[in-house]
Order: sequence, then C-alpha cells, then structure tokens
Amino acid sequence: MILLMLVIVILIVGIWFTMYPDFGKVDENISHKVPAHFHYFHQGKFYNILPTPMKPADISYFTMFSKMIEGNKKGTPDRELPCQIPNLLPSDSPKITWFGHSSYLLQVDKKNILVDPVFSARTSPFSFLGTKQFPGTDFFEPLSFPEIDVLFISHDHYDHLDYKTLLKIRNKVKNIICPIGVAKHFESWGFDKSIIKEMIWGESLNLFEKWQLTCTSSRHFSGRLFSRNVSLWASFILKTNSHKIYIGGDSGYGPHFQEIGAQYGPFDLAIIECGQYNQMWPHIHLFPEQVLEVAKELKAEHLLPVHWGKYRLALHDWDEPMRRLENSWKPGDPILMKPYLGQSFQLDTDFSKPHWIFDFHKKI
Repeated sequence: MILLMLVIVILIVGIWFTMYPDFGKVDENISHKVPAHFHYFHQGKFYNILPTPMKPADISYFTMFSKMIEGNKKGTPDRELPCQIPNLLPSDSPKITWFGHSSYLLQVDKKNILVDPVFSARTSPFSFLGTKQFPGTDFFEPLSFPEIDVLFISHDHYDHLDYKTLLKIRNKVKNIICPIGVAKHFESWGFDKSIIKEMIWGESLNLFEKWQLTCTSSRHFSGRLFSRNVSLWASFILKTNSHKIYIGGDSGYGPHFQEIGAQYGPFDLAIIECGQYNQMWPHIHLFPEQVLEVAKELKAEHLLPVHWGKYRLALHDWDEPMRRLENSWKPGDPILMKPYLGQSFQLDTDFSKPHWIFDFHKKI
C-alpha cells in the first residue's frame, strides 16, 4: 500500500512537473515544418554547421557541475550596480537601451524592437532555483514598455525566453520573430499564432514594407526541460531605411561570422554576446578577445557587448568580460559602446572614456 501511494505521488509530481507552464511546449510537428533543403536538421534534431560538443573530451560533467556548485565569490558584485532611467520616447535615429544580460530595446524610425527580454529575478523556471540577478539590476518593470512592434527571440533558453516577462508584455507585442520550433512555446502561453513568424538560417523577409530581415546562423544549442535541440537557435540581420544592425544570439566562435560579414556586411552596429564563457564549454560562447575579432569579421562600425552584467551563469568575475574586452581593444577596432544599464543612447554617443566598472570599483 505504501509503495502504491509512493508511485501515485511520483506520477502526480511528474505530471505536474511536465505541465509546468514555464517549460513551454515542444513542437511535435517540427519535422513537417522544416524545409527539405535545410541541411542542419535530422531525425527531429537541429545541428550546428560545425561539430559543437558541449565540453572538451577531457572534461567530465561531474567536474563541470562541481565547479559550478563551488562558484566564484567575485561572480556577483558586492553592492548595487549603477543604472540610468531609460528614455523610451520614440526616435528617428537609432536609439538603443540595454537592460542587462541580452535584453535590449532598439528604436529605429519610430519602431520599437525588443530583443530577448528577461526581467525575472532568476533565469530559471522556478523562483527558488538559480542565482539571483545582480543587486540594482531590477530597476525596470517590463509593464513600462511602450507597444512593441517586433519582438525578437534568438533561442529558447531561460535567459533569453522568459515566461514571466513575456506574460507581462503579451498585450503590447504586435509581431514576434523567432527561430523555427520556438513558436510552440508562445502558443502554449496564449500568444496569438497569427503574429508569430518562425525562420530558418538564410531566410529573409520584409518588415514594415521597406525593412529587410534575414535570419543567420549561430553556434549554440537549445532546450528547456529534457528536450535539447528540438528548436533552432539563430542571429538576425535587420536592415532598416538607414542602418544595418547585427542582432547576435548566443554563439561560440566559428567561420559563420566571417561568412555573414562577407555576404551581409558592413554593419553600423553589431550586438554580440560577451559573457558566461569558460574553457569547460569553449564552443558555445565567445571569449572577450574573440568578441572583438567577430566584430571585425562582421565589418561592424560599432560594437555593443551583451550577455553580461545581470546574471551569474558562469565562473568568471562579474566584470571580467568588459575588463578583458576593453583591455584587448586597440585604436582602429570597432567603436566600443559602453552604456550603463538602462542608458538609452544613440550611435553617435561618445563612449571614449574607460568603462564605468573602473569608476565603480574606485568608489568602494
């Protein structure tokens, strides 16, 4: 009798666990949606252009988990980070507001373009698991967003596709662009299917009549709950009436950056991940020095480094990404954009001074 009760409890917990809304839903019809000419999909799974192991052969998952549990005392700032109140008024010339990690708002030609919005306290499906956001980074409430003309999602990881944030802004979003396989999550969360457009690498479409959008490759992976790589991951190229912007998702280094630069560059602005890297997973995230090389390969005039500054998802010091990036920068490299969290700025903003983290440490 006790054994039967235990089995029932396990079944109930298991059913609840799989139905928990934060996990979203897997698209069971994905095999029928992927075009036959797309070479990076096989037997229900998506693949990178290059072989991309999660870890080197000499590193065990036990070692990785042990190191993550051990953590790094300097992985989180010891006091609140400085921020600025965003100015989200419409703008004709490109205006960018970075909210920390990979969440930012592009305002171009009076259109609001929101990318990977994550405003929860943790990048986890559960409010009690995962490291908390850095002190001071909860300065913005997503309900304060204006209407969102286009929402971009680069892939379905929790630090890029945040259920709780998306529910708050659901009634503000007019259009959603995401890689193929991600739409099912949105549909399970009550978003109108008609406003969602899924894309594959190399696909282009027109936005607002005169804008052009192209979905391009990245070197990463996807997955929520127990399913991995059943949806695609991507970057995007947004060509407006006056500017060309590279919207980078998560990606390790690879020849795809040079190919994108040769085919679609130059770019007025490249927004590239710079954080959450480690030698134990060298193929799925960029190291800071690689970020500069990527920006040059993309032929970018300006570089905005993101994917840092809000959550501790790796083992490096919280400010190491920008320190290493700025220390490796040389005159003639792409102009390095160094905004405060929440700062709304335009591409002609003067960021010639050292990064704000240097002043932050001096004020201790």
